[in-house]
Amino acid sequence: MVTSTVALITVLAIWVHNNTLSSGCEYDGSCNDISKLWGQYSSFFSVPSEVDSSTPDDCEVTIGIALSRHGARYPTAGKTTAYSATIARLQKSVTNYGKGYEWLSDYEYNLGSEDLTDFGQDQMIDSGKAFYERYIGLAEKTEPFIRASGSDRVIMSSHNFTQGFYASRGESGYDYTDDILVIPEEPGINNTLSHGTCSSFEDNDEVGDNSAQTAWGNKFLPPIRDRLNRNLHKAKLSLQETIYLMDLCPFNIVNTPDGVGQSRFCDLFSIEDWRSYDYYMTLGKYYEYGNGNAMGPTQGVGYVNELVSRLTRKPVDDRTTTNRTLDGNPETFPLDRALYADFSHDNTMVSIFSAMGLYNSTSKLPKHHIVPAIRAHGYSSAWVVPFAARIVMEMESCGGDEYGRCKLEDFVESLSFARQGGHWNKCGIKG
Repeated sequence: MVTSTVALITVLAIWVHNNTLSSGCEYDGSCNDISKLWGQYSSFFSVPSEVDSSTPDDCEVTIGIALSRHGARYPTAGKTTAYSATIARLQKSVTNYGKGYEWLSDYEYNLGSEDLTDFGQDQMIDSGKAFYERYIGLAEKTEPFIRASGSDRVIMSSHNFTQGFYASRGESGYDYTDDILVIPEEPGINNTLSHGTCSSFEDNDEVGDNSAQTAWGNKFLPPIRDRLNRNLHKAKLSLQETIYLMDLCPFNIVNTPDGVGQSRFCDLFSIEDWRSYDYYMTLGKYYEYGNGNAMGPTQGVGYVNELVSRLTRKPVDDRTTTNRTLDGNPETFPLDRALYADFSHDNTMVSIFSAMGLYNSTSKLPKHHIVPAIRAHGYSSAWVVPFAARIVMEMESCGGDEYGRCKLEDFVESLSFARQGGHWNKCGIKG
């Protein structure tokens, strides 16, 4: 007898759900590759896992659903202004540059703003190719239904993904980009791929400036700031400006053709500095959009209920962030496809993963010492939502359920938090 099962497959370095890994640099946080220590500004990479992502011999994938962050980008408009101002003030103030810092005297800030870098576009093309190859049995004979949240970098990511997918099929992806459903990011429009309609969450002063992240910053940043100031005479850098200079390392790296180039900003900081920086970013995501904020997971409830709808092929049952006009129309929310791909932002994805309960085993993250990702059950912003992060949910038809997969009905039952609307009753409607 064939039993339908659903499995969560880790197709990239996001989650480590095994607790048996007790050795190696991942366990104690001593790995030395700084590119994996840049929080959400890291790029897609593989992490250790004992989960076998291959499909068992007597199973057949019947549905594949991908949720992806956009590819590597330039700084946001606000950060562009802040970074440029920091460099300008530093160059105006410094009277003497220490050894190894001399280059800062004539450094020109010329990064773009908001859009994908060339490397970020390549990431998404590669992602589309990988999606095709994983589901080639379905991809050869069916079209994926693709949605994108309505910011330019997310839309472009969906286009790049589409190009990669269809290039693998020997077709031009440009012929299919008009079929992508773009959901606007505008006030008053429900969008499960971009939080924004829960006023009690959006207007909370703690969002974007949580006390745990601030406390950790106040602990690890002063020695770094003081070292920089000793080598940049009269710079008088603040703690925030110190973070800005650290940010310029990953943003300059993703501006290189292959995303693994060199930046002298990176050399200004030690491996221990980067471990602390990575944890700083992790605390930000956890306490703003994840389980560290009582309202964080609720922002992802709508998407989870759409996921349930797709897997069960039943209409969406939700009264939170879903767009009932779109989800009630089979043209804009079909339930008969085998492949789906959605494109979003890191913050919303953290809320979605939290609403799914993927990090319910992660203990509350402390604010005075680092907990390595592997001991936080895989929770780290670099592991969870790096540039081009993606998760794939699959439904398989199998001859048995001995593969550690979760039966469909059990999986749906496990999502009771989302199916009951989370804490949406505490939201005002923002519009």
